[in-house]
Amino acid sequence: MENPLEQFAIKKLYPWQAGGMDLSFTNSSLCMLITVTVIVLTLLLALRKRAVVPTKGQAFAESIYDFIRGMIGETLGQDGFKFVSFVFTLFTFIAVGNMLGLLPYSFTFTSHIAAVGTLSVFCLILNIIFGIKHRGLRYFHTFFPEGLPWLMAPLIIPVETLSLLAKPFSLTIRLAVNMSVGHIMLQVLGTFIVTMGLFGFIPLVADMCIIMFELFVTLLQAYIYTTLSCVYLSQAISDEE
Repeated sequence: MENPLEQFAIKKLYPWQAGGMDLSFTNSSLCMLITVTVIVLTLLLALRKRAVVPTKGQAFAESIYDFIRGMIGETLGQDGFKFVSFVFTLFTFIAVGNMLGLLPYSFTFTSHIAAVGTLSVFCLILNIIFGIKHRGLRYFHTFFPEGLPWLMAPLIIPVETLSLLAKPFSLTIRLAVNMSVGHIMLQVLGTFIVTMGLFGFIPLVADMCIIMFELFVTLLQAYIYTTLSCVYLSQAISDEE
């Protein structure tokens, strides 16, 4: 049986070293580039003929937009609609990346902690920037709310700081683990299809069922990741102490 973890190996397609840093173009980088290209081309084709009575492509794009607005309305409220572009990009990038990872000979970059972790840290930095921009210096009351005695500062500030830093960690682990487990199961069952000969139809049927389930999981995980990111952003810009 082939090692099911080999499908997660990072392979250098174009080695490049600069200043002692490895900036090689890898299979993960390629799949990210393909993901962005697919999203841009799909939206361009869907919206190329915008009309009052939408075409199927326009209706598809608008349904995603309405879905994102609904998600923002539930988590961020009316003030959150200015973040539609950010949330829309975040959701589509993860969702399409997850789905493309199900294709044969593709690569699921959302199964790698490094890739997802970088995205999560980027979201955390944006949350801090948006929080400071919206609330000013009052944003730092997040780490030590008003009304508490200063004697508790050595305890409260480290706890709140760890709580803030744990947010990207929880986002990363949840997405990466869910994407990895499903692909490992598909790889193992795919191996049994060949080795079981005439009875290979049994794992084949199971593999097909898992693929359908994984398709649901890819969208679900993108939704969960984006929703939690909106919740964390809501906490950052909220005026409530």
